[in-house]
Amino acid sequence: MIADELADEYAALIATAERTKTPTKQLSQLHPDLTIDDAYAIQRAGVRLAEAAGRVVQARKIGLTSKVMQDAVGIDTPDSGVIYADMFYGEGDIVPFDRFIAPRLEVELAFVLASDLAGPGCTLEQVLAACQYVTPAIEILDARIMMHDPELKTTRTVVDTIADNAADGGIIVADQRFDVSEIDLPWVCAVLRRNGRIEESGVAAAVLDHPAMGVAWLANRLAEQGESLSAGELILAGSFTRPLWVERGDAFVADYGPLGTINFRFE
Repeated sequence: MIADELADEYAALIATAERTKTPTKQLSQLHPDLTIDDAYAIQRAGVRLAEAAGRVVQARKIGLTSKVMQDAVGIDTPDSGVIYADMFYGEGDIVPFDRFIAPRLEVELAFVLASDLAGPGCTLEQVLAACQYVTPAIEILDARIMMHDPELKTTRTVVDTIADNAADGGIIVADQRFDVSEIDLPWVCAVLRRNGRIEESGVAAAVLDHPAMGVAWLANRLAEQGESLSAGELILAGSFTRPLWVERGDAFVADYGPLGTINFRFE
């Protein structure tokens, strides 16, 4: 396992990149032997650094839940990160483009828990029983670590992404709330329009065959660190579209059909 001092050092590099809007070198190049466990240690160091600066963890995210995204980075398991209170936006909001380095969007569902949820052995049925409601949500991805190194010609790895808080940059949450028994969750569909034009579409079954499976995976992974999910937590369950690059001035409508829409723009 990576030394605490080195985890803190790399977390500080990522925090500086976020503050200066200049991505740092890929950690996978600075330290080629980094493991996924090391990456989570760096992520936890980053959380401690953020909390010391006054930021508050309000939710969690799950990423790399679709086969196409897992194949793209050469892994067979999701990843996870945290969402801070200052990352939340809502219906109709103007999102500040300059807050991000390389913003992209993903279409997702978010689960809010009515009761605590813990692994190991957490199941889909337990997630659904613990869920207070589900709501449409958009994740804003960002990259505090270089996605592509112009000198080395290398692409960031899953180790870089996990260390970088699973690339999380923000979340846009719908006003609508639904009981999980009211909808057929795997067959929730959405269309994402940019400036009136359809750019992406998908179905929630692409997330581990059922979007709530990501929440079960997270509860089981956290159990390995002696942690659990708490009542009231929001969990962003994973994307069922490809990431879409954002430009300043773009206006978006995420249309979830019977579940409603989310309107927002970047300025």
